[in-house]
Amino acid sequence: MKKILLLSDTHSYIDDRILHYVDSVDEVWHAGDIGDITVTDQILIRKPLRAVYGNIDNNTIRSTFPLHQRFTIENVSVWITHIGGYPPKYNATTREELKVNRPRLFICGHSHILKVIPDAKLGLIHMNPGAAGKHGFHKVRTMLRFEINMDKIENLEVIELGKK
Repeated sequence: MKKILLLSDTHSYIDDRILHYVDSVDEVWHAGDIGDITVTDQILIRKPLRAVYGNIDNNTIRSTFPLHQRFTIENVSVWITHIGGYPPKYNATTREELKVNRPRLFICGHSHILKVIPDAKLGLIHMNPGAAGKHGFHKVRTMLRFEINMDKIENLEVIELGKK
């Protein structure tokens, strides 16, 4: 079993509230728009991190993290990317790749809107943790925490970090 903290769109912002939740999990996943490499540096000194770059990220972040992360953890295939859309409105590139090489868990950031949507047609779960940072139109900073146990995604929690 692995406990996962999923966040996105920090836009160079990290605080003790985020780090408190980092300390409570086995791994942290960041779905892009990191903003400043110091954000991921602070996470990495505490926990293993899987991250992708987003549209606002600079060359340092883009050379450190890929556009897409694809991996399997506890028998669950995962695809993390920053911009991918959501069921059934995936962007064109994502939609074609999902047909050919479908993950069980598809994760995006970018929208600053927290969503967890089962896609029955493709047999996957889409997650977007919203935005943990203070930049953007969102009103409340959010993240997701969950467990992957064998082939199950369990104990999903929405974490609200307060107003931005």
